[in-house]
Amino acid sequence: MANPRPSVARALRWRLEALAFDLARVLTRPFSIEAVSAAGGWLFRRLGPHTRSARIAARNLELAFPDWTPERRAALLDQQWDSLGRTFFEFPITDRLTPARGRVEMVGRERLVAIAASGAPAILISGHFANWEVMAAAIVDAGVPCRVTYRAANNPYIDKRFIETRARYGVTLFAPKGGIGSRELLETLKEGQSVSFLNDQKFNGGVAAPFFGRTVYTAGAPTRVALRFGAVLQPMWVERLPKARFRVTVDPPIELTKTGDRETDVRAGVTAINAYVEERIRRRPADWFWVHKRWPDADYAGLF
Repeated sequence: MANPRPSVARALRWRLEALAFDLARVLTRPFSIEAVSAAGGWLFRRLGPHTRSARIAARNLELAFPDWTPERRAALLDQQWDSLGRTFFEFPITDRLTPARGRVEMVGRERLVAIAASGAPAILISGHFANWEVMAAAIVDAGVPCRVTYRAANNPYIDKRFIETRARYGVTLFAPKGGIGSRELLETLKEGQSVSFLNDQKFNGGVAAPFFGRTVYTAGAPTRVALRFGAVLQPMWVERLPKARFRVTVDPPIELTKTGDRETDVRAGVTAINAYVEERIRRRPADWFWVHKRWPDADYAGLF
């Protein structure tokens, strides 16, 4: 069924949003990467605390770090606004934030090279750390044929620009129409292409597993398809370094076990992924995407 025709007001808003994106892309290109990144951090530190997302981020920090003082959480909030603002402003110039440009330090790159050489598909998983677009650029740089899963933007003009922007640094996006367990996903793996997931967001109807001492729901598709194809479940993450530079670390694969009980095996894999993400957040909490409502609604009840 074709998508319904948008209202005049919505179509106008979509075009204005696309125009704003185009202006941002044009205005950022002449400046140094450091200047663009710093401008984003400066702006978000001032505007972020006045948005609706600020309340979500503050509540998330209270759930994750209940033993921290309010002052310590407030300081972290400011740091995460800085990192998030830098990430948003860096997006139009991500083609300049690649290993080939000398902006990205790689640790464990040999693991990606081995995946590329094997000819077999792998499931690459990570979370929304620092500038997560840099990880996709690092995967491409290592020669891994890979499609990056994402949720298509509601605004089709913006979605088109997202695809075009990422294509400039070699990233092929993939928005499965039937969900991340769709036939399209399976066909991609059968063709020998790897698939990359950011597996740290709330997924209603997902697999229940621990995260910061609480039960959350996480997409099980990365683990399910890794088990089905016998594919490597390869975790990686990115850290923000000074002066708009980054470190991408490709860690040892997460080992999956087939016991004959598929759901138990999937739950064990998801639990391992959540533990991986949590441990990296604890190392670099300011780098994570705190503005997403990660925990179930019941966990937020009773907070300020």
